[in-house]
Amino acid sequence: MDGMTLSEIGSLLVMQGFNGLSFFSVLLLMALGLAIIFGQMGVINMAHGEFLTIGAYTTYLLSVVATDYAPWFMNFYFIAAIFVGFIVAFIVGYLVEWSMIRHLYRRPLDSLLATWGLSLIMQQAFRSTFGPKEVSATLPDWLMGSYAPTDTIDIPLNGLFVMGLTLLLTGAVALLIFRSRWGLHVRATTQNRAMSGAVGIDTAKVDRLTFALGCGIAGVAGAAFTTIGSTGPTSGSLYIVDTFLVVVFGGAQSLLGTIASAFSIAQAQSTLEFFMTGSMAKVLTLLTIIGILMLRPEGLFRMRVRK
Repeated sequence: MDGMTLSEIGSLLVMQGFNGLSFFSVLLLMALGLAIIFGQMGVINMAHGEFLTIGAYTTYLLSVVATDYAPWFMNFYFIAAIFVGFIVAFIVGYLVEWSMIRHLYRRPLDSLLATWGLSLIMQQAFRSTFGPKEVSATLPDWLMGSYAPTDTIDIPLNGLFVMGLTLLLTGAVALLIFRSRWGLHVRATTQNRAMSGAVGIDTAKVDRLTFALGCGIAGVAGAAFTTIGSTGPTSGSLYIVDTFLVVVFGGAQSLLGTIASAFSIAQAQSTLEFFMTGSMAKVLTLLTIIGILMLRPEGLFRMRVRK
C-alpha cells in the first residue's frame, strides 16, 4: 500500500468490507436453510450444497430461455428464478425427506453418510445434464453496473440486490418460525417430540416440511449465487464446510446466532484477505473459531429449553 493516500486506503477498506457483506449474504442464505435442517431437526445434510446448485442451474435455464426465446422476459426472469428455484429445491427436498431422511432420524452417522452419497449422485446428475464446464447466467441490465457514492468507491448493484434479498428472506424466516402456527409446531417438536405428538402435532409432516423449507431456501441462495459467480456441478459443495461452520459457531438452534456467525466469519475473511492470501485468511479464521468453540462449545447463542 506504499504510495497510497489515506483516502484511497479508506476506499479500499470500504469496498473490501462490502465484498465481505456480499459473501455474508450468500453464506447466510445457505446457513438459514441448514440451520433449519440441522438446528431444528438434528439431521447432518451433506447434500445441502447441491440444493444451492439446483437453484443456480434453474436460474441459468431461465436465463437461456429469456435470452434465446423470450427477450421480453429478460428484465423479469431473475425475479421469477428466485421463486422457481425455491419451488424446485423445495419439491426435491420434500421427496428426499420422504424417500430417505425419514428413515435416518436419530442416526446422525447414517444420515451423514447417506446425504454425502446423495451429494455425489446429485453432482453426477448435474455433470451428465449440464456438462462438466461451469456456466453463467446472463443478468438483466438492472443488475449490472455499480453505485458510486464517491469518486473512489464503486459498489456493484448485484451485491446490493443480494443483500436486500437476504434481509427480506431472513425476516420472512423469523416471522415464520416465531410468529406462525407452523413455527410453533416446529419449535415444540424440537424441544419435545414425544409430547408434541401426544398433543396432536403431526411431527412427521412437520419434519418433512421443515426439511423441504431448508432445501428451498438453499435454492434461493443458488439464484443469488449466480450474480457473483459461475455455476458448475460442484459449486454447492464449495460452501458446505463454511455453512456448517456458521451454524455450529452461531449455535445450532439460534437464528440470531446464525446471522451473527455468518457476519463475523464473512467480514473476518474479507478483512484478512486485504492483508494476506486468501488461504491464510481462511486458516486464521478457522483457528480463531476453533479456539472460541473450545471455550464455548454451545456456540455464540444457546437456545434455553426446559429440562
